[in-house]
Amino acid sequence: MKFEDINFPVYRKYKNCKSYFKIIHPALFEEIQIIGSKKIKRHVHVVQFPERNFVYDLVFDYNEMALEINEAEYLTIESGIN
Repeated sequence: MKFEDINFPVYRKYKNCKSYFKIIHPALFEEIQIIGSKKIKRHVHVVQFPERNFVYDLVFDYNEMALEINEAEYLTIESGIN
């Protein structure tokens, strides 16, 4: 399977529920990190090779590190950001 076969955006979360991801495109994703009672959102433009590998893993090989989630779950987490 290739990136061209994926309907973006794709949503994932780490199994520990401390980071949530919205992969918008192979070259762009959002991450919401939960640190204590705070939530930090960042936009990442994928430029470097390790970032490309990370996005590939989140889209295709995520079973060991993350869970698939839906847009509603992502939006629920995002709604708590000031």
